Amino acid sequence: MRMKRVAAVAAAATLALGLAACGDNGSGEGTGSGGETKSFAAGSTMERLNKAQAIKIGTKFDQPGFGLKGLSGKPEGFDVEVAKILVKELGIPEDKIEWVEAPSKVREDVIVNGTVDLVAATYTINDKRKERVAFAGPYYEAGQNILVKKDDTAITGPDSFKDGAKKVCSVTGSTPAEEIKKYVKDVATQLVLFDTYDKCRDALKGGQVDAVTTDNVILLGYIAKDEASFKLAGENFTKEPYGIGVKKEDTDFRNFVNDTLEKAYGDGSWKKAWDDTAGKFGAELGNPPALNRY
Repeated sequence: MRMKRVAAVAAAATLALGLAACGDNGSGEGTGSGGETKSFAAGSTMERLNKAQAIKIGTKFDQPGFGLKGLSGKPEGFDVEVAKILVKELGIPEDKIEWVEAPSKVREDVIVNGTVDLVAATYTINDKRKERVAFAGPYYEAGQNILVKKDDTAITGPDSFKDGAKKVCSVTGSTPAEEIKKYVKDVATQLVLFDTYDKCRDALKGGQVDAVTTDNVILLGYIAKDEASFKLAGENFTKEPYGIGVKKEDTDFRNFVNDTLEKAYGDGSWKKAWDDTAGKFGAELGNPPALNRY
């Protein structure tokens, strides 16, 4: 009888261990905490990240609706949710993402230096940036606009800066900062640059500048948080296709990101990401943009 009891206890312990292991792995294949072992090409970035069960992502911490550091201490917004779609496809749990602040002026640097694995940060695709990094996408097309005080009637669009009297604020290293130079009479005295748009907004509210310029969806986020103080001046005057930045030579990873974005367009997760974030500010999502596979 004693031998039978010992055998029963051992069997129960073995069963308990087996159940515990299953409890750590919801997929039957994963590595725990929501992770999932997937098959990727040997030596690829996807394989490396999946095996590590960790990823570093560069994004903005000051962009309402796209990448804004919330009460949780983590960034929230459309860029963040799109990045999470990619992370899920890699089989990595969300709690294994390390979010790295990536202001406009350092986005190429953090990719080239390997500080992050990818950047999703209202990152406009353009030829100059392609000299250093590669882009998947676009996954959204914004347009540059101008933010002014609610009672401002003097500024109606970019041409309003040609008189040389009005100051406009943007961010160092950004596409909007370069674009607005076409309209100001004197760059040295009229264009004020900071490292974040929050500082531009504060300068506008405090009267140090007359306007802030960046992409419309970012400005709509500021308006949504303070409708009594701000409004848009005029219509969008550029097209800004947002892409996911990766290392220039990593074609396989870029193709993976494009494939995942295409899948997200079809299964509704892309639209849900928008509706839950920037879509709440009134901007239109539109149809999925055509992916630029190069």
